[in-house]
Amino acid sequence: MAAATATLEYADRASREMRERAAARNIPTIWDRYEDVQPQCRFGKLGICCRICSMGPCRISLKEGKPPLVGACGADADTIAARNVARMIAAGTAAHSDHGRSIAHTLRLAADTDQADYQIKDEDKLRALARTYGIKTEGREARQIAREVASAALDEFGRQEGEMVMPTTAPAARQRVWKDLGIYPRSIDREVVELMHRTSMGVDADYRNILRHGMRTALADGWGGSMIATELSDILFSTPRPLRSTANLGVLNPRHVNIIVHGHEPTLSDVLAVMSRDAKLLERARERGAEGITVAGICCTANEILMRHGIPIAGNFLQQELAVLTGAIEMMVVDVQCLMPGLSELAKCFHTMLITTSPKARMPGVQHIEFREDKGRAVAREILETAVDNFAHRAAEKVYIPDAKERLVAGFTSESVFRFLGGRYRATYRPLNDGIMTGRLRGAAGVIGCSNPNVDYEKGHIGLVKELLKNDVLVVTTGCDAIACAKHGLMRPEAAFAHAGQGLQEICRAVGIPPVLHLGSCVDNSRILRVLSNVVAEGGLGEDISDLPVAGAAPEWMSEKAVAIGFYFVASGVYTLIGQPLPMMGSENVRRYLTEEIEQEVGGKWAFELDPVEAAHRMIRHIDGKRQALKLKPMMYAQAFKSEG
Repeated sequence: MAAATATLEYADRASREMRERAAARNIPTIWDRYEDVQPQCRFGKLGICCRICSMGPCRISLKEGKPPLVGACGADADTIAARNVARMIAAGTAAHSDHGRSIAHTLRLAADTDQADYQIKDEDKLRALARTYGIKTEGREARQIAREVASAALDEFGRQEGEMVMPTTAPAARQRVWKDLGIYPRSIDREVVELMHRTSMGVDADYRNILRHGMRTALADGWGGSMIATELSDILFSTPRPLRSTANLGVLNPRHVNIIVHGHEPTLSDVLAVMSRDAKLLERARERGAEGITVAGICCTANEILMRHGIPIAGNFLQQELAVLTGAIEMMVVDVQCLMPGLSELAKCFHTMLITTSPKARMPGVQHIEFREDKGRAVAREILETAVDNFAHRAAEKVYIPDAKERLVAGFTSESVFRFLGGRYRATYRPLNDGIMTGRLRGAAGVIGCSNPNVDYEKGHIGLVKELLKNDVLVVTTGCDAIACAKHGLMRPEAAFAHAGQGLQEICRAVGIPPVLHLGSCVDNSRILRVLSNVVAEGGLGEDISDLPVAGAAPEWMSEKAVAIGFYFVASGVYTLIGQPLPMMGSENVRRYLTEEIEQEVGGKWAFELDPVEAAHRMIRHIDGKRQALKLKPMMYAQAFKSEG
């Protein structure tokens, strides 16, 4: 099978080498499969294909000169497109929020006994979260508090009356917007179920009404399920602090047992990372002929264990097959989300064992070792011992590890921003706000999201981020974009002097930070919401998130989770730009609502732009517009890009 024809101009060196290696051996990867499914369905890309009942599928024609057509039931393009997007929100919310539910159950397990494999690592954060839920903390032990916090968090999923508690941490002005529009979330499961109900055959046909409830559902994720996942993970596994590590396939060691953890939930990967240093396991590895054990991550599991343990990152979503292609992986351990079914066939070409661990995510013909939180260490030991024993089956002639790895600094959180800006005893966001107000910083951008074979690999991520840095925009990042930035050297402090404008350089030099701050995994986009809320609370930059000179982007988005994330940022008041448009361009009314009219309701809106440089310029123009509205001082230094208007 021929290799995919897309240019490799922006791909990191390790990925280029591994794709060429796959092509030479006639081993198909994601890029080949993407080419094989071309041309893709135009109706599906435009969002005007309806399959929610057996009267269809119904496809709405957009041929000129013909009257607008409707489906068999009478649903027009507006209704169909809105329902399709809304169902993506529901699925994305379910995925990330179910992650939060799992962490809440783990916290309850840790609270029930001091013999559990998981213990409370950040008691300060536990007590702070307890206060959010109105739980008494004074004079009480951590486990007592944790039990009530876990119950309160689980109530956020199934509450039948009233509203969610976690969104009360948003700025007061933002909460009023949600209440006035009727989109303040009530409970996570309720919003997901209602959205699926509204979009079933014969229910809601008003595209605005559908999408407003879509925002309500997304808010239940961003200010609920995902935020719960982040907060409780910090309590259980410790709140990250800035640390050094490395990224890319070169982190694999040809003389070690190499284990890749891939997926999104940290309950197993965290204990694997810790136990891989166990003296008995290391001795077992030496007995099998290896010099040690290397654990590395793919996707958001990588970000979770990087942030807390400094475990190196092997790669992002599109590198999961390339890691196996090195021939040096004894085992790839997967849990949930972003797992390519193609891994099972690829692993057969090498000695690599692919192990599924979640009852929610099994693959035909793949060995399954089921993970249970109440047996975390026992399951982890079984997995590690099995991986170590597989080292003997490695074929040396099949091993090729690219000599490519990059240094990085990660581990930033909304709390650490307080500390590194103001110091341990004077924690404050004031220097960040002052930097924006005085014109050293133009503003900030959250650049997040997946990698996608429908664009040149990482062109969207790297081209966009570099253009923002050049124009004094501080970038915070999560997920696969964070991994891309790490591989391209943008998370080294000295990267500021190569890529940032003079004002951003001054900030980075004074504080000792890289110009791109790694805030964690996909669910940790909630950290960005926390940062924005803290900036508002610090004062001087408006009363609401929608007043801030900030923007968000997911240049290579792929997953339904990205749609939910985008909607909760828009509903929080953030201008949100993605590369490929949402699948709704077949409806002019839905397009106009999401990219124009919605801003009058929630203060944020969608934008679509594939060219990364122009995308950055559009974000900068928005940021400059917010600066002008706040009557801030002009930028201190001449800029590489002069904003229009």
